[in-house]
Amino acid sequence: MHKETSTITQNQVIEKLVLDMDTVNPKKVKTVKSYFNILPPIIAGLISVIVNYGGTFILIFQAAQMAGLSPELTASWVWSISIGVGITGILLSWYTKEPIITAWSTPAAAFLITALIAVPYSEAIGAYLISALAFIILGITGYFGKLIRLIPVSIASGLLAGILLQFGISAFSNMTIDPILAIFMFFIYIIAKRFSARYAIVCVLSFGFILLLLQSQINFSGLELKLATPIFTEPTFSINALLSVALPLFLITLTGQYMPGLLILKNDGFKTNAKPILAITGLGSLLMAPFGSHAFNLAAITAAICTGKESHEDPSKRWIAGVAAGIFYILVGIFGVTLAALFAAFPATFISTLAGLALLSTIAGSLANAISDNNTREAAMITFLATAANINLFGIGGAFWGLVLGLISYFVLNGKFKIK
Repeated sequence: MHKETSTITQNQVIEKLVLDMDTVNPKKVKTVKSYFNILPPIIAGLISVIVNYGGTFILIFQAAQMAGLSPELTASWVWSISIGVGITGILLSWYTKEPIITAWSTPAAAFLITALIAVPYSEAIGAYLISALAFIILGITGYFGKLIRLIPVSIASGLLAGILLQFGISAFSNMTIDPILAIFMFFIYIIAKRFSARYAIVCVLSFGFILLLLQSQINFSGLELKLATPIFTEPTFSINALLSVALPLFLITLTGQYMPGLLILKNDGFKTNAKPILAITGLGSLLMAPFGSHAFNLAAITAAICTGKESHEDPSKRWIAGVAAGIFYILVGIFGVTLAALFAAFPATFISTLAGLALLSTIAGSLANAISDNNTREAAMITFLATAANINLFGIGGAFWGLVLGLISYFVLNGKFKIK
């Protein structure tokens, strides 16, 4: 009898353990799945940061060199723009629950390479403040949002496809420059995409990095961990700086960054309100300008990496990419030029191939939207080709002129604008 009671007790214990496992394990499994679920947007945010620092950040160092800035002032520029971009990106993504990727104005940085030669640095700081104030006013009034709503979907899609085309082409033109690396990354992409579109770019990044290490194409020996120190520069104001720096800086950033950036979000289905974006990034630029930041704004090219399906199948989860990118930007800002040099250590072919492959789906979707309507197809193609041609007139780049020519064509060919 005692043995029977003992056996029953043991069975009850075993049964209870099984029941406990059934109730606990699903939670553990769900937790593990949730971790893997947020990994793709985090990787997308990381890739956007790598592409930014590896692809265009060198323009800031060139501009600083042309302006004759000391290493300390250059590090302050890196600190201010990285911290500012990171904080505004986190705030906007968290507030809107959309992947709001902020970045520095790349066309403005290219413009400053020549502009800072003839303008004293303190006057350039004053011009940065005026440009930032103009964006705050534009954001508060809400006029930019109304302007975006006037642009037909086909024209917007043609503009986006034209902006991104060169990045897609570079993924394949790099096969001439570095055939082993570019072809290897391409095949990793299509094989991974065949089995899991979500992790395709993660695989390309991982295996591409391994190949670079095996080929000894990345040299970490010269890296030294240093904290950046912000340096305040008292601004001065002049008519010359207002006309030669502030006004061009405002127009270039508006047409080359904000407009395509908002169109990218719209193209991926996000009903983004431009008002808080312009106001917050403008305010951030105003606060960081005395420390060297020329302008930060809504990202255009790198935003597409985080707003599409490759970031996450569920659009409601893609805002995580914006927060992740912001955290990575802040880390770079804290350590100044150290981590910027780390990103710059990657070969240019690796960065451009990674960006091109990450944007393939976005380019394809944009082209499909651009030519889907027979009535607007030709105007959309004019927008696409003119933007891809990267027309540069009066210091304003191809995104603006592609949009202008596309809208003129749309008006002439269709008789009137159709606002949906």
